[in-house]
Amino acid sequence: MASSSIARVLSRQMHMSARRHALTKFSMPAMSPTMTEGGIASWKKAEGETFTAGDVLLEIETDKATIDVEAQDDGILAKIIAPDGSKNVAVGSPIAIMAEEGDDLSGAAQMASEPTATPPSPPKEESAPEPPKAEEAPKPTPSQAKPELAKGERIFASPIAKKIALERGIPLAQVKGTGPEGRIIREDIEKYQPPAAAVAATSSALVASLPEYTDTPVTNMRRVIGSRLTQSKQELPHYYLTVQINMDKTMKLREVFNKTLGEKDKAAKLSVNDFILKAVACALNDVPEANSAWLGEVIRQYKKADISVAVATPTGLITPIVKDVGSKGLATISSEAKALAKKARDGKLAPQEYQGGTFTVSNLGMYDIEHFTAIINPPQSCILAVGTTKPTIVPAPEEERGFKTVNMMKATLSSDHRTVDGAVGARWMTAFKGYLENPLTFML
Repeated sequence: MASSSIARVLSRQMHMSARRHALTKFSMPAMSPTMTEGGIASWKKAEGETFTAGDVLLEIETDKATIDVEAQDDGILAKIIAPDGSKNVAVGSPIAIMAEEGDDLSGAAQMASEPTATPPSPPKEESAPEPPKAEEAPKPTPSQAKPELAKGERIFASPIAKKIALERGIPLAQVKGTGPEGRIIREDIEKYQPPAAAVAATSSALVASLPEYTDTPVTNMRRVIGSRLTQSKQELPHYYLTVQINMDKTMKLREVFNKTLGEKDKAAKLSVNDFILKAVACALNDVPEANSAWLGEVIRQYKKADISVAVATPTGLITPIVKDVGSKGLATISSEAKALAKKARDGKLAPQEYQGGTFTVSNLGMYDIEHFTAIINPPQSCILAVGTTKPTIVPAPEEERGFKTVNMMKATLSSDHRTVDGAVGARWMTAFKGYLENPLTFML
């Protein structure tokens, strides 16, 4: 009887021990190949709450979007290590403790507090003994300030001393002269140090003059955008080509298409940007050298035009991709671009929807911007900056008045000179302009 009781106790202890060891650490996942750190936007499960495969555990803030993380198996969220709002959490760092149904959760807090294993630091090299320091030369004694002279008393100073004092705003009445008969010389002005009270008063005045401001914490997305754009501008040899495009025929064709589409679906409407994307794809087909990427040892030339479209969001700029634009019609391009833009603004883009584009288009025409230059998005070789379309007077010898008004648009191509030579960029711009000035060629 006693032996069976002992067996039951040992069995229970072994069962408890197995349960404790069933607890596992859940690490920050890499949501993209380039992701090195992320933030915890919010946990969707509370501590101690069960979940099933497919449930959303948390939202992770990456450099491009906020992404849902789904559970792969059933389990329990035993302990949260990285709470909501955590920033700069390295990929692979523990963010929670997970358990299975029936596990003992009492050891979760202890496991969460265990330090993460770090690689041993390399042995320190013995430093060579420091050479004896040379004796410092005696520093010149600064000129001491003296009490201000009585009003009307004459000040004796050399012309150069007066000039320097005037430039530096030093009151001569407070400088003690060391020249003949107390005359103030150049060295006295250069060594002059104002009284501590005057320095404090000046510092206080500078602090008091600062304008009011608000500090906004930098998000992971904004930090990565800043880092990559800085790297692109510093490392890539940018050059720029600008053309003016007559958009009259494109505008008329858009009007006709929208009228036809509106009869079938009132919500369907083509934008000027849809025509631009199609023209970009057609021009890339004509000049494939522009549809390339610098990969260090090789220049990769792409066979399809996967066009990244710059979209402004509350947290920063993101570039969702319209895939294989050359094979799609204007209506399909329009619907896909609108859907991607909405997902981008809602922060719901999946990594495959914004990674891997071959060419980028940035359009600020809707903000009435006539002309600007854009920064290349590596490893892509080109980005097209598109301005607004506006009525412009141009020479027209065939007209009675000698001029006419047309809808003109400026577009500027930024190219990486390592992959796209100037002549290649010029050929691409010529082809792009040709398609927009004769948009019926889209259908040929």
